[in-house]
Amino acid sequence: MKLRHLAGSAALGLGSLALSAPASAFCGFYVAKADTDLFNDASKVALARDGDRTVITMSSDYRGEPSEFAMVVPVVEVPEREQINVANPGLIGHLDAYTAPRLVEYHDENPCEQRVYRSVPVSGTRVDEMAAAEPAPEAEDLGVTIEAEYEVGEYDILILSAEESDGLITWLNSNGYRIPEGADEVVGSYLKQGMKFFVAKVNLERHNEAGFLRPIQVAYEDEDFMLPIRLGTVNAEGKQELFVFTMTRKGRVETINYKTKKLPSDMDVPIYVKDEFGDFYKDMFAHQVEKENGKAVFMEYAWDMSWCDPCAAEPLSRSELQELGVMWLDEDGQDQGNIRPGPRPGPQPVDVFVTRLHLRYDGETFPEDLRLS
Repeated sequence: MKLRHLAGSAALGLGSLALSAPASAFCGFYVAKADTDLFNDASKVALARDGDRTVITMSSDYRGEPSEFAMVVPVVEVPEREQINVANPGLIGHLDAYTAPRLVEYHDENPCEQRVYRSVPVSGTRVDEMAAAEPAPEAEDLGVTIEAEYEVGEYDILILSAEESDGLITWLNSNGYRIPEGADEVVGSYLKQGMKFFVAKVNLERHNEAGFLRPIQVAYEDEDFMLPIRLGTVNAEGKQELFVFTMTRKGRVETINYKTKKLPSDMDVPIYVKDEFGDFYKDMFAHQVEKENGKAVFMEYAWDMSWCDPCAAEPLSRSELQELGVMWLDEDGQDQGNIRPGPRPGPQPVDVFVTRLHLRYDGETFPEDLRLS
């Protein structure tokens, strides 16, 4: 018996074949996966990209009082109301589980008789603290323009533009959106690019009593495929973890202004690792980050979503993919999942390629936003 660590990248060479040939059955059984819960202070973002159109789904791991939640995100344009939605909170979790690096145990004796799955859950925690809101001065007195305001699910959303970063920061802080000291330069650089700011608060009267906040989803058109991350580095206490899940028609997504590195994959590891795979993976990832001087983006998974071998979770259904913004799928087709019906089920071609990127970053090691291709 031997164990093999699979990060997903070993299957890259099979991606172009997945649409025309069924995936072979996996002879062994799945042991453990390394999902985002292994890492504290982890942010998760899903991006569906088709041509110049992007749908971004931002999942919050905020666990404090809903009244203290605030989100501030640079945007390239003023979105219309229909371009903003709240998403099913389980979607990114499913995408995370499906693409998670996994440890697989192989048996040499007749391994294809059965397939057994079991997971080793590992949980992470995060505590956020938000500053109390202060009475707000008038926006126009500070050179701030409220371009649009919407009610979307449990959120009150404003789209802001401004003449100067000082005025915008003053207005945001006065209205309960905590912007730390030292943000002037970053905010000013976004304003110089003509970007607006998407800000969201929880409306307590509409808040879901279940106690969680649904992800916010925004669709927009822009020829540049990028993800703004610099504002989040201003108030970071140490390194942050960011997981980016991209969905495109064909081919993996990489960063063009930072090195994109594949993590070690398809490697034999000692048997005892299966009982401590979470710690093993975190240590391995930390070693790779240090090896690259903290200046690389790591590809943890990249494969066509027709199927996976082995699967850490079931592939996302067509309806789930469409809810994440994958609108190029046949909207008239019936959603039967990704399994071809019949006496010999196999993978049904799905025109979606999913890439999972992971970076550990701060303002020094990642001074620019992520530019993707």
